[in-house]
Amino acid sequence: MRKLTYYIATSVDGFIAGPDGEFDFFAFEGDLAAAILAEYPETLPTHAREPLGIASAPNTTFDTVLMGRATYEPALALGVTSPYAHLRQYVFSRTLEQRDPAVEIVAGDPVEFVRDLKRQAGSGIWLCGGATLAGHLIGEIDELVVKRYPVVLGTGIPLFRAPFAVTGFALRDTRAFSTGATISTYAKH
Repeated sequence: MRKLTYYIATSVDGFIAGPDGEFDFFAFEGDLAAAILAEYPETLPTHAREPLGIASAPNTTFDTVLMGRATYEPALALGVTSPYAHLRQYVFSRTLEQRDPAVEIVAGDPVEFVRDLKRQAGSGIWLCGGATLAGHLIGEIDELVVKRYPVVLGTGIPLFRAPFAVTGFALRDTRAFSTGATISTYAKH
């Protein structure tokens, strides 16, 4: 069965974006950028892959990406309707209309949809964001890969937006980078 991984950047105080969705304080530089390019090249948007020299890099972990509406909208604001053309793309929204045949808009229950995806053939499923979608899917998340940046936001969009419910994960690995960032990987108990 396929695995759902919430691979996400966060501040030290647990925010994945600022109050208005800003995320430019999560720097893509140094040895952290090198690790992402080597291990998770498919998590970089299609329009950034050529300038980064990875236009033809194979997908190493994921073949599918899941996004909430607010995660997808910054790409739309740039005129990019298919931000991860090298992956199967699903956007969960009850309000968005289909804009690109390469991106499927899912208005139904995300839990049932993900359970069905997990039963299909393929490699990993990347939960790209956001907080509300992650909150709905917390019971289906098999792995967390958290890139923690050495910044404090004070407020913003949390890692999860969900009712109180304790969900246990076990730390599998943590790596520190010269940028001050860390990548920690957790597996569901």
